[in-house]
Amino acid sequence: MTILTSDTDPRTSNTSFDSDERARRLDAAASAWGNRIDADRTSAHLTYRVRGTGEGSVATRVRAGAHEFSIDEPTALAGDDAAASPVEIALGAIAACQVVVFRLYSHALGIPFDDIDVTAEGDLDAARLFGKDDSVRAGFSAVRVAIELSGSESLERYEELRAVVDAHCPVLDLFANPTEVTTSVSKG
Repeated sequence: MTILTSDTDPRTSNTSFDSDERARRLDAAASAWGNRIDADRTSAHLTYRVRGTGEGSVATRVRAGAHEFSIDEPTALAGDDAAASPVEIALGAIAACQVVVFRLYSHALGIPFDDIDVTAEGDLDAARLFGKDDSVRAGFSAVRVAIELSGSESLERYEELRAVVDAHCPVLDLFANPTEVTTSVSKG
């Protein structure tokens, strides 16, 4: 397994570029990964790692490679409302992954769009969280992802693109399919 981390300082990364630069990056990444996987199929097996440390009332400082961010809860859930909640971060992850995979397959399939806006919503029954009803899920009972694309292609072409994205989006897969999860606790 390969652990993906970045030593790049996110504050010095250039995030401003045009569609030609995006196309160049997408081509380069697809070519490099394609060659890597063709040469050694196991090189596609990746392990991601984040570390969370409790702060304040119920907040968490998360470190992911060279990036750090906070996750908190609203005051109604004992937090300081200093950052997005864990479930909002999860919905943000699905929205962000959809953007990435839409851009990747839009380019690969020749189904261009100008702009993309993704809205993710999830329904959660907090009764399980507070130990009031063990018959409901602790997590989302339903998640809805709405993608708005602008551009010259027809809705039918964008639906074709969406179907390919849905089949290849890692975070959508996490939400849509069971994933083996193990937890452990140790004394420090």
